[in-house]
Amino acid sequence: MIRINLLGQIRPRSARRPVDTGAALPLLFIGAGVVLACLVLLYMYSQYKSQLTAEQAKIQSLRAQKTQLEQTKAQVEAFEKQKVVLQQRVSTIEQLQRDRTGSQELLDEIADTVSRTENLWLTTLTRKGATLSMEGSSASINAVANFITAMKRSGYFQKVEIKESKQDDHNTAVQTFLFQISAEIAPPPAAQSKPANAPVPAKKG
Repeated sequence: MIRINLLGQIRPRSARRPVDTGAALPLLFIGAGVVLACLVLLYMYSQYKSQLTAEQAKIQSLRAQKTQLEQTKAQVEAFEKQKVVLQQRVSTIEQLQRDRTGSQELLDEIADTVSRTENLWLTTLTRKGATLSMEGSSASINAVANFITAMKRSGYFQKVEIKESKQDDHNTAVQTFLFQISAEIAPPPAAQSKPANAPVPAKKG
């Protein structure tokens, strides 16, 4: 059936049906989530890279400090070795100086004591600090005992001890005894001091 518009008014067009956006919202949320995740990952990567750079710089600094400490340690060890060598040299010089003091008097005293002891000879005389080590031979044990007694009475020696005494098996023609003696050097007996009021001899003019 045909309808005729007698009023002469334009018939309004029917409005369009709204588009259904319910299906697009999840996609929008997913895209926003992906972008947000990318931003978070980018921020975390930037922070990690900064920390990594800082740690690498710290490691390089520690390595440089380690190298410097190793060099310092090597220098200290070298100085310690030089110090030990110098101390040994100083000790040797001091020991030689002490050995030189009174050495001639000691040699003279020992030679005199040996010469006053019959049938006794010294073959080795070694000094180490204040200790003398002597080796020799004699025709009898009594000669060795007399020598020890003479050393004690001299006042130059103390703690005179015989370390070994045995018969010489290699010399069968004559009975001979081999001996080893040790003694500690004592200060020589002080000379008697002159009286304070002793007259001073006048110089000859």
